[in-house]
Amino acid sequence: MSRPPLTLGGLPGAVRTRVVALAADALPDVVRLPPALRRVAGFAPQRRARLGGSAIAAALEADDELRERVGTQVAARTSYDADALPGLAGGDEGADPAEVAAAAWLVRPEGWEEVLHAAADRLRERPDAVEREAAEVARLRDKLADAEQAVRDLRARNRAQVDEYKNENASLRRKLGESRAAERAARAALEEQQRAVEEAQRTASAQAAGQDKELRRLRAQVAQLEAEASADRRAARSDRDEASLRARLLLDTVIDAASGLRRELALPSVEGAPGDRVEADLVRAGAARAGATAAASSSPALLERVLGMPRARLIVDGYNVSKTAWPTSPLEAQRIRLLAGLAPLVARLGVETTVVFDAAAASARTVAQAPRGVKVVFSPEGVIADDVIRDLVAAEPSGRVVAVVSSDREVATDVARAGARSHSAEALIGLLS
Repeated sequence: MSRPPLTLGGLPGAVRTRVVALAADALPDVVRLPPALRRVAGFAPQRRARLGGSAIAAALEADDELRERVGTQVAARTSYDADALPGLAGGDEGADPAEVAAAAWLVRPEGWEEVLHAAADRLRERPDAVEREAAEVARLRDKLADAEQAVRDLRARNRAQVDEYKNENASLRRKLGESRAAERAARAALEEQQRAVEEAQRTASAQAAGQDKELRRLRAQVAQLEAEASADRRAARSDRDEASLRARLLLDTVIDAASGLRRELALPSVEGAPGDRVEADLVRAGAARAGATAAASSSPALLERVLGMPRARLIVDGYNVSKTAWPTSPLEAQRIRLLAGLAPLVARLGVETTVVFDAAAASARTVAQAPRGVKVVFSPEGVIADDVIRDLVAAEPSGRVVAVVSSDREVATDVARAGARSHSAEALIGLLS
């Protein structure tokens, strides 16, 4: 029977597969590996034989020293040493002939050629079973390698996921720390605000107490001043009544004397008034017909007493009084109400009355229905009612009782300087109501 060559390429396929597998298992422990096998040594055990098998076989075939170093590691890692291999090759049924042949080729103890040939003979006796076993072993090894790779990939994914969870946990811890710091800062700010509010409340309470005390003092002072003013008013009223009584007595005396003088001199009756010329000029200038109005000073009673004097004359600033009494009504309604209010007052007192309305800015003149005893004039275009009132006062003789009703201070000053008595609009309004 011919003997197979003892090179790796001349060995049966099952033996070559086992040689590569044994060398791949021992490869990481072998020293001074060639560059081509260093990268293969870093692979997983099953991937080394599957992915680097051709490189391992070529290196073992070409380098006997590498083969010896690999054989030394195989003998140290397995039970296939120099003493056990001859017995295994002799027919031990429990030993795999392909593995025994592969170990003999790598370890090469004394008589390894016979061991290799004996194992090869046994393989030839059951080639199919050996091939099937080798194929099954290769398949299982590949499956195991795939499972180990899947486990490694799963572990890598798990490690990546764990790292992600760790990073997320660290981020959450950092955010939690920031939130806690912000909460502490917010609580500190809230406490500071609460202290500020409490301080402000205490200050406000103290100020309110001081203001209440000052208010009570001022109220007491006001009450005292009101009592003093009331007493002064009573004293002034008493003095005024006494003065009025003396004046009335003297006036009656003068009137009686004047009446006696008139009878003695047989003086004729005088018709008209000094202001008739001024009023006639206004009518000719296009002013509206005269109408009744009333004037009032700050004291309605004083105004009434003045108007009750003999031959008294009443001049009323119409719009000044009506706008004070009825500011929201139209001007026409104000004129009507003023003239209607003056009618009973003039009828009761018999006082000569003239009401002057301002029409300086109007080109047309309004016709006003004046009650009996009241004259109504409108100021000419470009002339204000105040000037008309001044002209009427200036036309009166010195010593005649002339009452001008207007709240205009300039008018009051001018007519008082001319000898007339000035009364505010409120005084006349008090007599009309």
